Amino acid sequence: MLAAVVTFAGSLLVALLAVTLVHRVVRRIGRRSALFAGLARHAHRPALAVAALVAVQLSLGVAAHGDWRPVALHVTGIALILAGAWLLAALLVVIEDATLARIRVDVSDNRHARRVHTQITLVRRVTVVVVSVLAAAAVLMTFPAARAAGTSLLASAGVIGAIAALAAQSLLGNVFAGVQIAFSDALRLDDVVVVEGQWGRVEDITLTYVVVHLWDDRRLILPTAYFLKTPFENWTRTQSALLGTVELDLDWTVPVEELRQELRHALETSDLWDGRVCVLQVTDAVGSFVRVRALVSASDAGRLWDLRCVAREHLVAWLRARHPGALPQVRVRELPRAAATAPVPAANGSSDNRVFGESADGEERVQAFSGPEQTAPSAQPVQPR
Repeated sequence: MLAAVVTFAGSLLVALLAVTLVHRVVRRIGRRSALFAGLARHAHRPALAVAALVAVQLSLGVAAHGDWRPVALHVTGIALILAGAWLLAALLVVIEDATLARIRVDVSDNRHARRVHTQITLVRRVTVVVVSVLAAAAVLMTFPAARAAGTSLLASAGVIGAIAALAAQSLLGNVFAGVQIAFSDALRLDDVVVVEGQWGRVEDITLTYVVVHLWDDRRLILPTAYFLKTPFENWTRTQSALLGTVELDLDWTVPVEELRQELRHALETSDLWDGRVCVLQVTDAVGSFVRVRALVSASDAGRLWDLRCVAREHLVAWLRARHPGALPQVRVRELPRAAATAPVPAANGSSDNRVFGESADGEERVQAFSGPEQTAPSAQPVQPR
């Protein structure tokens, strides 16, 4: 009995000392390596548990005698399976964290980085679930009765699978949708989206639901299957730069060319404008008002929102100060006709009145939205009768 106790204590002490020494070495290396730092942080406790259980199992197999030995070995084996699954899951998490640390998302063009982050995050959750399921199955297979039951259940696995699929149809649909979203590149972490009439940023993507951080700090939680069945707007699908509009209903006497020049002046003095698009057009002139639309651009959705507000406030203040008669009004008497000598701006006098053409960005938009060139059919001679 004394020999068994000494063997048990000695093997356990050796195992713990070995793991402690390895942990100190790994932690020292981790000062210069993110991978080893993650190992020291996540794998230390599961490694201690595995080492201790291995020492206990070896001691029981060598020095233990009696009727309690098989039960102790069985319990130790189950604990060793669970501790091994814990260690494997920790190692997978360390590898995934090290991969994520090498991919930066704090850069201007982070579309590829956000895609990889989304995929690795979902793969991490899938691997943890798979390891847990395999560990549970391994524990059950240590019981003879469970092995016999498993053999008999294999014959009816098809029926059980069909029943389980029907019972968990919604859950499985969301799981498959989450995997499809991760690898189809339709939605990524930090994408700016518009869903259910709400504007926000994708904060988290799980196997069953997606969390959208709305602009007013609310969270909109949607099932992953929603993004495969319902159309939604993704403002950062290919790039973060966007175009935005500012519309004003004004009087017919509004000086359009002066307003156009004032818009450009306002944008050039703002650090929110990215310098790509500055266009002002009259998009409607029906009834009592003239609708003027200003088209502006910014490097991301947040800057675009602020830039639209700044441009709108500036134009309204300029009209009130310089041309109050151009503000919306309902006439109760006929105004005198404008003088015949009033200057009329040329249609092509400024590039700020064209969305398509006249500028580098406009030429690119022409190529993007124009269809293939049509070749005019050659004239056929008329045959005399």
